[in-house]
Amino acid sequence: MGGNQTWISEITLLGFQVEPALEYSLFGLFSLFYVFTLLGNGTILGLICLDPRLHTPMYFFLSHLAFIDISYASNNVPKMLANLLSKKRTILFIPCITQVFLYLALAATECLILMVMSYDRYVAICHPLHYTVIMSWQVCITLAITTWALNFLLALVHVVLILRLPFCGPHKINHFFCEILSVLRLACADTRLNQVVIFATCVFVLVGPLCLVLVSYICILLAILRIQSGEGRRKAFSTCFSHLCVVGLFFGSAIVMYMAPKSHHPEEQQKVLSLFYSLFNPMLNPLIYSLRNTEVKGALWRALCKERPM
Repeated sequence: MGGNQTWISEITLLGFQVEPALEYSLFGLFSLFYVFTLLGNGTILGLICLDPRLHTPMYFFLSHLAFIDISYASNNVPKMLANLLSKKRTILFIPCITQVFLYLALAATECLILMVMSYDRYVAICHPLHYTVIMSWQVCITLAITTWALNFLLALVHVVLILRLPFCGPHKINHFFCEILSVLRLACADTRLNQVVIFATCVFVLVGPLCLVLVSYICILLAILRIQSGEGRRKAFSTCFSHLCVVGLFFGSAIVMYMAPKSHHPEEQQKVLSLFYSLFNPMLNPLIYSLRNTEVKGALWRALCKERPM
């Protein structure tokens, strides 16, 4: 098989395949979303770094989420925008594989970071007296390092399994970026091992974390219902609702994309689902957290007041 393997020099990304006038409209709309993604997540990241009041475990993990969203969108969106304005929609093979690697690593890391954030909220609401002990800085840093290292290693396994495959033309991907399932369709060999590893990874980074998130929030809901103060109950619900919105958007689209039967999501539908976790979700995350979080809004107000001339 090695002797017949074809080395791909470049791959054509077919993109959305719409009328030229609509492509310009999509370029403007997606550019606006991308700018909002960078500004929103960049603002949250800057506020958490600069404001000492936000130096807590909850915002430590929120800063990781903001960094992931910036990196994730920047991995896919710029090439998509360039292709909307270009007739030659090609990408070199090595950048394509790099895009697959970063896309897998960052997406899986976001899954586990969201799981850790739900555990943080569980400890804060259900065990407030032991919060500083359970969620110590040593524990938080260990969780963060383990999450990043483990998911980059998993992404590397997928890339190695892709590189072992022979590829034969036409070298065209019906997508707006190098998504792993689309890349596997270019292989002229059995990809069952790749599919099995993808499914196993989905169970590990999607189903497992989602189940733990749901268990955490069932415990949180029971604890909230025991709160006597109406104001305390409202504040707890507000904080948890923000996280559940993010979890629902991200895990929902990813599970439908990678765990539903193939006949249930044709290629055009895959592109729409990919937009959710490539562009819409990273853009919505800072809006959900900042608009429903008084501490973030307070930090932003203090930063604006500090910069105002005397």
